[in-house]
Order: sequence, then structure tokens, then C-alpha cells
Amino acid sequence: MNLKKAGFSTRAVHAGQGPCPVTGALSTPIYQTSTFVFQNVDQGAARFAGEEEGYIYTRLGNPTVAAFEEKIAVLEGGEAGLAFSSGMAAISAVLFALTKQRDHIVSCDTIYGCTHAFMSSILPRYGIETTFVDLSDPEKGAAALRPNTKVIYLETPANPTMKLVNIAAMVELARQVGARVVIDNTFATPYLQRPLELGADVVVHSATKYIGGHGDVIAGVAVGSKEFIDEVRVTTLKDIGGVLGPFEAWLLLRGLKTFPLRMEKHCANAMEVAAFLEAHPAVERVYYPGLPSHPQHDLAKKQMQGGFGGMISFELKGGLEAGKQLMNSLELCSLAVSLGDTETLIQHPASMTHSPYPPEERLKAGITDGLVRLSVGIEDAADIIADLKQGLDGLLG
Repeated sequence: MNLKKAGFSTRAVHAGQGPCPVTGALSTPIYQTSTFVFQNVDQGAARFAGEEEGYIYTRLGNPTVAAFEEKIAVLEGGEAGLAFSSGMAAISAVLFALTKQRDHIVSCDTIYGCTHAFMSSILPRYGIETTFVDLSDPEKGAAALRPNTKVIYLETPANPTMKLVNIAAMVELARQVGARVVIDNTFATPYLQRPLELGADVVVHSATKYIGGHGDVIAGVAVGSKEFIDEVRVTTLKDIGGVLGPFEAWLLLRGLKTFPLRMEKHCANAMEVAAFLEAHPAVERVYYPGLPSHPQHDLAKKQMQGGFGGMISFELKGGLEAGKQLMNSLELCSLAVSLGDTETLIQHPASMTHSPYPPEERLKAGITDGLVRLSVGIEDAADIIADLKQGLDGLLG
């Protein structure tokens, strides 16, 4: 069966996996090995020279990891995937592969805090400069371009403000200067949005989040053309490290089999929770692309298919102190960073995930002291809402 033509759920279950050719085992084996034995010296030499396909050493490739890489590439609509030990390992490897000294990156100003820190603190040590700009306005993106711009980098929806960027517009801008478009698709996932089909060059994920989905693995992945992925594998992955282990890859394979079911529930729950929050008198503003009140709701309907994701951010009328009181009073929702887990998680971006931002840049990006981020889980929506309601009602006095 041609899985590329199959439905998304079928691909999530079957892509990259089949019965073990030796034992017939239905579940992909965990090849928990560091190295692989050659039949003879000539075979070892041929594999190192790239003249024969096959495994050498798990830092260069592993059958369990390869199954995950193939599955996520099929789901994203890319030619090849490359797994990493974390989302930041994937992001840093991709950016190092695409840039060199005196190159320039244009990035959206609202991104994950550690990504911002990498671009603003680590890359400058290697002579690579980043301009942070509001890419939801294509004119601002165009104004930031330079002849030496090599990458346009963005998250859409953005973490944590849920701001969207028009992917097709960024692709058009990038082509003007020969830059590559790299998109962190962690929030949307390929279930809702496939940037490569819209012209992007590389997609990265923190696979820790929705792809794994169970809060039990740290991982990252990049998807793009086979030529680019092969280049990253034998350069920044091989020489810097950040390799995903076989057991972690197996956990991701297991998680992806229920990925469409989980995403459907995440999206349905988030829509109900967002509507509840928007109507509650203690809430000042809700940021969720599925709400008609979201300023880019029309773009979300065009760019995202099958839902609007499980992430919500909101501000309370009482600001930071009200946010603290709410988060400390919740019983079902867990006060924890990360996202995309089966459990509902709530956290304070300004003091937690986005604390690496300089305060003035954080505020400019819309990450206020009173902003609360909610990763809606797959519990019963009524129970999530009941927990939020008791906490919010307590703010009304």
C-alpha cells in the first residue's frame, strides 16, 4: 500500500513500521545497541565511504530511530526526517547547518525562550546575527531582510501568545534573497498544519510535546529534503551530538499511533475551554486561534486544517497576582512547564519558559507579566472547566 496516499491516521499507525523481518514481531524492536558488526573489513570501509547502506554506530543511525524518522517525515509530507535528543538540539543543529560567520537570520519576535536565547546569546559568538521582528506583519519581515539573510525562522502559532504568521508570505519573502524558511511546528503539529506543503524548507519539532504526547520522553526532530537532512546527519548531528536513543525513539513510535486521536481530543477540549475562559468575568483576554475574536482567526482557518490546537493563553483582570492565585488554587490542572501531554498543564511564561528573554524584549513580544499559558489535556472537558471555574471564581471575591 502506498502510505503517502493513505489517510493521516493510517499513516500515523503504519508509516515507518512493519513486522520484524527476522521474528515477525508486530511492534518495532528496540535496537538498544551502540554499534553494529560488519561482515568483513570491506563492508565496514564501504559503509564509512557511503558506498553501501547500513548501520555503523548509533550516533550515525539506528533501526528504531530510523523508523521514527521515516514516520514523522511521512506525516509532515517531507522527504526525510532526522531525530535529536531534544527540540533545542534539532533547532540548533538546523541553524548551524544553514548559517556561517557573517550570515543573518530573521526570526519572529515571539518564540520559545530557549530558542530566543540561542539566537541572541550563542549564535553571535560565531558571527551570526539575528533580527527579531513581528512576522505577523509581512512588511516588517520584508524590511528586516538583508543580502546576507540565510534563514527566516518562525513559530506559528507562536509560543506563548498564539500569534500566527502567514507561511506562504514568508516563503515569498525568503525567495527574494535566497533564504530558507524554518518553522517550529510544535504547537500545530502535522495533524493540523504541514508547512512543507506551503513551501517551507525545514520543519522542526520538540517531539517531547504532542508527538510523544505522554510526558515521558525528551526528543526533537527536523524534516526537510533528503539532501539537507543527509547533510545535517553527517555534520552537525554527527560532530556535535544530540543523538536520540533507541528507547526514546520507541516511545515516540508508540505515542504516534494514538497521535490523531489525542489531537482530536486536545482540539475539541481547547475550543470548549477557550469559550469558557472568554465568557468568565475574571478574564481580560483570551488568545486562541479557534475563537472568532482572535485577530488572525481567518488565517488560522486557512492555514490550519482540522482544528486549532490544544494551546491557550489568557490574561486576567487582576494581572500577575491574580495569575499566581489562580495557578496555586487549581486541583486537576498541573502547574508545570512543557505542553502537549495527556494531562492539562498551566504555567507562567514570563517567569518560567520565557524568562531568558530580556524584560523589554519580552514585553515587546506581548509576553506580559500577567499572561498565563494553558496546555489543554485529554481529560473530560467538563472537569477541566470545573477546575478552572473554581479557581477563577475565587478571584472575584
